[in-house]
Amino acid sequence: MSTVRFENDSNVYRIIGELNMATVPQLLNDMSGLFNNNYDTTVIDLSEVSRSDSAGLALLLEWLAQAKHNNTSITFQNLPEQMKAIIKVSGLEELISS
Repeated sequence: MSTVRFENDSNVYRIIGELNMATVPQLLNDMSGLFNNNYDTTVIDLSEVSRSDSAGLALLLEWLAQAKHNNTSITFQNLPEQMKAIIKVSGLEELISS
């Protein structure tokens, strides 16, 4: 079974594990307060994501929408190559960059 978790250091959230249909709903729930802070920018570090599918991309899009709704910004760092490929195929390179 795949797992995912996050660690938080100030405005930087490090995602660790797999982002897929089995793990994304729980991570979204666990990080529901992501934008309930006073930071102008929230940083998501994806360097320790071992695998991702389209559910991982959907999660990034959801976080972008939440950031916009909360009048803040979000930055994604260290996108895994697998995720970059999904973003490219989906035509979302301008929306999601690292």
